[in-house]
Amino acid sequence: MSDRPLPMPVFAIAALSPVGLIAFGVWAGGTWLWAGFLYMVLLVIVLDQLIPYVAGNAPEGAEFPAADAVLVAVGLAVVALMPLAVWGITSDHLRLGEKVLLFFGTSYFLGHVGHPAAHELIHRSGRGLYRLGVLVYSMMLFGHHASAHRLVHHTAVATPDDPNSARAGESFWRFAPRAWIGGFRAGKAAEDAQRARRKRAAGAHPDAWYLGIGVACLGLAAIIGGPVGALIWLLLSAHAQMQQLLGDYVQHYGLARARLPDGRYEPVGARHSWNTPHWFSSALMLNAPRHSDHHAHPSRPYPALRLTKDAPLLPWPLPLACALAMVPRLWKRRMRPHLAHWQSQHGQVPAQ
Repeated sequence: MSDRPLPMPVFAIAALSPVGLIAFGVWAGGTWLWAGFLYMVLLVIVLDQLIPYVAGNAPEGAEFPAADAVLVAVGLAVVALMPLAVWGITSDHLRLGEKVLLFFGTSYFLGHVGHPAAHELIHRSGRGLYRLGVLVYSMMLFGHHASAHRLVHHTAVATPDDPNSARAGESFWRFAPRAWIGGFRAGKAAEDAQRARRKRAAGAHPDAWYLGIGVACLGLAAIIGGPVGALIWLLLSAHAQMQQLLGDYVQHYGLARARLPDGRYEPVGARHSWNTPHWFSSALMLNAPRHSDHHAHPSRPYPALRLTKDAPLLPWPLPLACALAMVPRLWKRRMRPHLAHWQSQHGQVPAQ
């Protein structure tokens, strides 16, 4: 492990390069769309394996003034790229194969880069940054995640009360609908409770904003490409949401907080999230693979997130782990020894 954290230019280049490739590909087609697609699905894994580098930890209290600028750039890229992709796919400008590349290049960018950026934005204290995060999630028709993640997941993670914590032995395909529906319900309940505690009028319910933005986006897609345009927007959002749920599934699979004698759960610790130390996927995903430290310090800037000695590690880059999770038997077989080892270290009964 290096003694230096990843520099900000690496985050910026890794996260924003695919936008340029995909956007230029809408105009030029061919090679550029192949480049954008392969960047997202292959290059990230190849670089993680060919260059086995693990970045170091930033000093405690380190600040990164440019970190929010990268988040804003990615957020605005999502705002521009979704309607651009719908136009490219529904127009006669591209051939069928190029449209397929455009669809998957865009949706992988939304899930692997747009989602981590929105996730960071909703944790920022600035109102403008937070609203941009909400906009990005709502454009991906996943607005309720902004409520469920902050108000439910961060307090109930690794307990049965958190819909987005996967149980040992639970397949992704069982987890996904439970997490989506449960997250919506739990997020709404948390927002309702928070509004009830306020003494003054709180304005429109957040769910109304999420729904309104989503409907407006589908209307925009219909203007661009008719009913097919709206369908493409729905499919792009569905694929992006699946990747977001895969990330939650992988990063909390089978890890549980112990219940204390007084009935409460033990505090959230590093051992309640899986981490992946690979450098390029970490840069692409804005350090989302350093998940334990995010739960310990939700407001810590993503370049400063740390890998601690007591944090459980997975041997695969996070995008590859998500791909494995889509095949339940393979995932359970590959995860069983890692989970059993970690549970035995902490006095838990290994899951079967």
